[in-house]
Amino acid sequence: MFTGIIEHTHVIKEIQKEGSNIHFCFESPILEELKVDQSIAHNGVCLTVTRIESGRYWVTAVDETLQKTNLSHWTVGDRINIERSLKVGDRLDGHMVQGHVDSLGICDKIKKLDGSWLFKFKYPPEHTQLLVDKGSICINGVSLTIIKAQTDSFTVTIIPYTYDFTNFSDLEIGHQVNLEFDILGKYIQRMVTKQMD
Repeated sequence: MFTGIIEHTHVIKEIQKEGSNIHFCFESPILEELKVDQSIAHNGVCLTVTRIESGRYWVTAVDETLQKTNLSHWTVGDRINIERSLKVGDRLDGHMVQGHVDSLGICDKIKKLDGSWLFKFKYPPEHTQLLVDKGSICINGVSLTIIKAQTDSFTVTIIPYTYDFTNFSDLEIGHQVNLEFDILGKYIQRMVTKQMD
């Protein structure tokens, strides 16, 4: 379980393909705190540390993960948002995030405002019922509040700290992002759907 509050950004140092899996290698300033089998969210995707050696750690993405996220488009040198799992007793500063990506979104608009940035994202319209104005959404692992939700798009605004500290400053129009919708909305949708059956 995560909160969508990014701790660090790590740069991809190596990528290795093995069958349908892809292994990603990162250097980390918190390497001494990591251990094999630990869950870490990378751009909002929960991945397990599989190896630690030579000052770097490795995670593996299986085919299912690659099909549902933007990981297959990652390249060496990309900067990735990192969050370790929530510890019992920690403050919940964002919202409850599982690290399970629901859909890909496409960056459709970036506008610099007076002291912030507005981002607009397109998403598949079958998820419309999961987005509401002022609701929570996780974009590339970042917990954000939806400003305006529409049938196939939504907007968020980013404060300067988030823009500089995460890889939002690397986004360009047309880039894919990982989306995780609010778990409460998913449960409510499930209950309503079952009542209508």
